Amino acid sequence: MERYEASTYGDRIASIYDLLYPPGPDAGLAAGFVSSLAGTGPVLELGIGTGRIALPLSELGVEVHGIDASQAMVYQLRAKPGGQAIPVSIGDFTALPGGERYRLVFVAFNTFFALPDQEAQLRCLQSVAEHLGPGGAFVVEAFVPDLCRFDRGQRTATTLLAADWVVLESSVHDPVAQKVRSVHALVTATENRLYPVELRYAWPAELDVMARLAGLTLEQRWGGWDRSPFTATSEKHVSVYRLG
Repeated sequence: MERYEASTYGDRIASIYDLLYPPGPDAGLAAGFVSSLAGTGPVLELGIGTGRIALPLSELGVEVHGIDASQAMVYQLRAKPGGQAIPVSIGDFTALPGGERYRLVFVAFNTFFALPDQEAQLRCLQSVAEHLGPGGAFVVEAFVPDLCRFDRGQRTATTLLAADWVVLESSVHDPVAQKVRSVHALVTATENRLYPVELRYAWPAELDVMARLAGLTLEQRWGGWDRSPFTATSEKHVSVYRLG
């Protein structure tokens, strides 16, 4: 997509992000999962966004830091109770800023796939390893690619529906680059809005190889934040990589 940058998705969707993706019980499960591994922290969330996980994690007594490419998303975080207290760096998380060491770094809700190619994803993993303290952990929540979703390299679907509005998704798939380019369209009686997103997906086995190249070793893999078993039918995974 022309003019698509690291901040584009967040800048466009920030004002309605919490409407489309409300925190729900899964955010609490994620916060509990991270807290069980990190103790009181400090932890760093890549793509902190509007604080869907960071805020309940902070409420558990964990010191949370964040990084996000979108000022608009962080503005939504700052407007919430407790949002002002979380330190956030603005920028692409391909390379992490500063010399801080963390007990745990995590990236949720497929956000790791926002990095545009394998090289950027590998650089991110290397930077994560450099910012972990001894025995530190990196946690990734991501979907398991399902190529059957696409018919002749494309897909159009209704993702949300209400009495006076609808959200449609139109996507094209490039299996060579492992990229999906999508536009989510919010259609109401009075206006239409478009929210573009580009993802470069990776298979779990590919993530494991990139992690090993960065000095991280797979320790656990679950089918969700509830620690359900990861199986051949799992639609997503929560993977824990350990430094050293």
